[in-house]
Amino acid sequence: MLNIAICDDEIKQRFLLKSTIEVELKAEDKKYNIFQFPSGEKLLDKLYTDKNSLDIIFLDVEMNELNGIETARKIRKLNENVVIIFITGFSDYVFDGYEVKALNYIVKPYKSEKIATVLKDAIKQIYGLEEKYFVVKAEGSLFKVLINDILYFRSDRRKISLVTRYKSYEFYGKISDIEEQFGKQFIRTHQRYLVNLDYITAVKDNFVIVNDENLPISRQRHKDVMMAFAKQLLK
Repeated sequence: MLNIAICDDEIKQRFLLKSTIEVELKAEDKKYNIFQFPSGEKLLDKLYTDKNSLDIIFLDVEMNELNGIETARKIRKLNENVVIIFITGFSDYVFDGYEVKALNYIVKPYKSEKIATVLKDAIKQIYGLEEKYFVVKAEGSLFKVLINDILYFRSDRRKISLVTRYKSYEFYGKISDIEEQFGKQFIRTHQRYLVNLDYITAVKDNFVIVNDENLPISRQRHKDVMMAFAKQLLK
């Protein structure tokens, strides 16, 4: 499911772009959600709630109050991977796109051929990043969590707690199944804990330190954890 945002303070322009995007996505047989925002502030409110909730953002440059360039700078502080495509009436702004790693820009009035090309490039980029996310179903919703933001998983019978740098999620599953999905970036320190090696700052006799939190190490796993941690330090 592609989650796409259109941010433009002109309602007519939003609907024109939405219609064109829908034609292209239906032709590609893609499942999608399209969200519309009348300002950069409204768009940022959504990202502050869940920074990984959007895959592609069509962002108007010339908006009142918070313009598109400033909005993009704030977006990049929250999410480095979301695809940003600028909408502008002036091609001069293309140079500002390099600063915020914008994929491309679309000049008004819209040309369907240009939108189709840019959208296809964006989708290719998104699918290339999919493996960097862990999808979790929590609180009746689906969330895409950036793997590099995950500190650890903790199991309690069938309930799993996923703890990130920013928030936690709870869902049902088996920690052994989750362990199989990841490579050497995560290590099982305990029957109940699967930990991201990138966030281990110290290994003690019976615990590891992760983000100033002590997480247990079982005796039989201590040697493996020490070796994995040492290799991580040498990278």
